[in-house]
Amino acid sequence: MTTGSRTADLRSKMRQDPQQTEVARGRSRILLAMSVFVIVYLVIAGRLVTLGLSEVRPNVAYETAQEAVAAARPDIVDRNGEILATDLSTASLYAEPRRLLDVDEAIESLATVMPDLASASTRRRLASDAGFVWLKREITPEQRDRIHALGIPGLDFLTENRRFYPGGALAGHVLGLVDVDNAGIAGLEKYIDDNGLAALHKAGLARTGEDLAPVKLSLDLRVQHAVRDELARAMDRYQAIAAIGIVLDVHTGEVMAMSSLPDYDPNDPAQALEKDRMNRATAGVFELGSVFKTFTTAMALDSGKVSLSDSFDARAPIRIASYTINDFHGKHRVLTVPEVFIYSSNIGTARMALTAGIDTQKEFLGRLGLLDPIKTELPETAAPMLPPRWSDIAAMTISFGHGLSVSPMHAAVAAAALMNGGNLIPPTFFPRSRSEALEIAKPVVSPATSKAMRDLFLLNGEKGSGRNAQVEGYRVGGKTGTAEKVVNGRYISNKRFNSFLSAFPMDDPQYVVLVVIDEPKPEEGKHYATAGMNAAPTVSNIVRRTAPMLGVAPKFEEPAGETLMVSYDDR
Repeated sequence: MTTGSRTADLRSKMRQDPQQTEVARGRSRILLAMSVFVIVYLVIAGRLVTLGLSEVRPNVAYETAQEAVAAARPDIVDRNGEILATDLSTASLYAEPRRLLDVDEAIESLATVMPDLASASTRRRLASDAGFVWLKREITPEQRDRIHALGIPGLDFLTENRRFYPGGALAGHVLGLVDVDNAGIAGLEKYIDDNGLAALHKAGLARTGEDLAPVKLSLDLRVQHAVRDELARAMDRYQAIAAIGIVLDVHTGEVMAMSSLPDYDPNDPAQALEKDRMNRATAGVFELGSVFKTFTTAMALDSGKVSLSDSFDARAPIRIASYTINDFHGKHRVLTVPEVFIYSSNIGTARMALTAGIDTQKEFLGRLGLLDPIKTELPETAAPMLPPRWSDIAAMTISFGHGLSVSPMHAAVAAAALMNGGNLIPPTFFPRSRSEALEIAKPVVSPATSKAMRDLFLLNGEKGSGRNAQVEGYRVGGKTGTAEKVVNGRYISNKRFNSFLSAFPMDDPQYVVLVVIDEPKPEEGKHYATAGMNAAPTVSNIVRRTAPMLGVAPKFEEPAGETLMVSYDDR
């Protein structure tokens, strides 16, 4: 082949190569694009697989909060099924600081709804690296809607259980209250937590209210309302600083009503921190004055060393060491045991105590549970205050209610034992049948002593200081007490702690009613403010209103009974 022909062939091939080159280049680009897409998809798939297989790292604070707000509480109802406490759903605002785009802008926006969040504290929390912080618990639906409309990233809401008490302060001291996490911190709310509910929450077995059966109490809401209402009226009428009322079933130990004023509304927990709103019925101890003569008389009779027919010399005061024991309105004569009781003679009672003996007195008061802390479901209880030395002087003053302090619930429970035939039954705020009560009852006095004390209660109700407590058809009996209060270690005559420890109906006692009025003043036009003039009428009003609710039918015939040895000479 000549040189010319080779050159011509080369030129011909060069004319064809550009077309083939372009095709080759196109194929290369397609392959490259396909390779890129494959690589991208492989990377994405690999990342998804990695995320799927990796361990999830939860927001511990957030999950803990979710567990707390999920915890529910059972409804609390009275003996008739009326709701005393229940859960309501409410929203709470929280933030995830790591997701906030602009802290200052978030605070400024929030302040348009909740001005109190425009604070340095809020800014510190939102500027932190925390995964979860509470901003406001239990906000209103309107606040929730307005904050939601702001559309701030990093803010959200959790639905919480908020405790609600429909009756407000009506049974506040009995029910107690809960904290912001819906955990019981006082009263029966705390008792319920301590006796199983907290364990259920910890195990995750009580997520909603539907998981829990209502807790039924022994309280009767109607009776509770009547007692509280009459105590409030008495405080106003007698210008008192406090008042206490207890209605107790003598055969079962069930507390039908218990109120201590001033009280607090569990819906406003801050009120519970005010010292004047303490539960005086179980957590306060007081010298009850002549009410204590009930237990001294029962002790003397039950010991066998004293009988109703015995007499004691009350003609002159008792002087021992630097002490003088006198009577408020002395008869200045020898008194029979019934007269000692209805005339409330300190002298006669002190001599009765010495006749029985110091050891007998200590043993008997201990038998009635008056020397140990009262045992109820309420966490708020106080131990009695005992004398440092149980001398003759201590024995005599204790006999008429000075020198030994107990809670009002102590007195009510001990009185129930003297009214029901002699059985000491622990008090309870939960329903209990008579048969269940008998299984745990402790005999403390003989049936004969119980019968004698019922007769003395009735006698004092009809002829003595309890006359103003009478309600037609219900035969109310009891013992009054007007105790001078101790201020700076000295008894003050114009500051009194008045009480009336009563039972009804006296032919067959069903309920003990105790009313205490702290520092009552004389009514206008009257010179005295003794228990017979204020505590006894308050008991009368309570019995009149509550007896029909409690199913106690009135009786208007006079029951036959033995005559007690008593003179009605009021000289």
